[in-house]
Amino acid sequence: MTQIDTGAQVLRKTKNDLIKRYAVRNNGIALKQTLSTLLPVFALTYAGIAALEVSLLLTAGVVLLLTLFLLRAFVMLHDCGHNCLYESPRANKIAGFIFGVVCGVPQYVWSRHHDYHHSTNGNWEKYRGPLTVLSTQEYAELTPKQKLSYARQRKLFMGPLAGFLYFVFNPRFTWLKGTFGLITHVLKGNKASDYSTRYWADWKEFRHMAGNNIALLSIWTLAAMAFGAAEFALVFVVALSLAGASGIILFTVQHNFENSYASPTEGWDYYQAALAGTSYLKLPRILHWFTADIGYHHIHHLSARIPNYRLRDCHEENRELFESVTRLTLKDVPHSMRYIIWDENNATLMTPEQFEARTVTTQAPEAVQAA
Repeated sequence: MTQIDTGAQVLRKTKNDLIKRYAVRNNGIALKQTLSTLLPVFALTYAGIAALEVSLLLTAGVVLLLTLFLLRAFVMLHDCGHNCLYESPRANKIAGFIFGVVCGVPQYVWSRHHDYHHSTNGNWEKYRGPLTVLSTQEYAELTPKQKLSYARQRKLFMGPLAGFLYFVFNPRFTWLKGTFGLITHVLKGNKASDYSTRYWADWKEFRHMAGNNIALLSIWTLAAMAFGAAEFALVFVVALSLAGASGIILFTVQHNFENSYASPTEGWDYYQAALAGTSYLKLPRILHWFTADIGYHHIHHLSARIPNYRLRDCHEENRELFESVTRLTLKDVPHSMRYIIWDENNATLMTPEQFEARTVTTQAPEAVQAA
């Protein structure tokens, strides 16, 4: 029996006790986190725009700081979706909506998709991560040019573009396109209740998308009128895109890394996935603060009910339970981002280089036999 198997068995027995001890929410801490995140976002946005008249270098520094606070806001949104920031669902719902407007992401809709990730963590047959990882069979069917494009789209330098699409463009585009389809449907004499689209699953999702976009676009319009559209975009939209990039990279390396557990549905185990399919990203203390300790991702996947301000304690006080969890640091991020192919036969991830090397190895004996 491996260390992972042993650890999974122990976690099955101790999970309820850990939840009882650490899934304790505190409104005071939650409010302090909310204010210490949102107030700097507003102040830094104003400061960044004002700094344009002083120095582009100063503006760049403010934008980078704003990026970190927006990343923290996104993790706060994430916690609200799990109902683990505040004590009551209503408080989480209100705070989640506000964080969603700040981040450009309809919190309720995003959280429903994220809940699916939690219920299937480590089951790569059902969920392939934010980068939509291909299986070895799917990757093998690509042309050489398509393989190069696939790998390039998942490089670190593509992060800002991915962040722009994820936080800025897609939430607006999908809502507008779906809404235009709804209006066209009704104008043709059909009932609105008969309308279906791939952009939202039900009318509750549509209401949340509409509320998020109307609030966000109204605020952005007022900001553009007050400060100038170009100035606002150069500071806030750039920072939001960079925050989106950071969030995508952060999420990816918490599940894509060397020897990561990536099982098909058959044989999938929730506890093994928490230990071997999720990393512990050891960051400098200041970055743990800006990411609301989401680097303790193995704890978060053990139970999403544990709030961010209890994750560190759970890890530190139960170190022996998590000895087998993969530790990563910032220097490991580029290497981990290369694991973009799901090896479904060996229940793990691999790099394109490993795939090509294995292909050559397998083809060599066949070539010898043919000769």
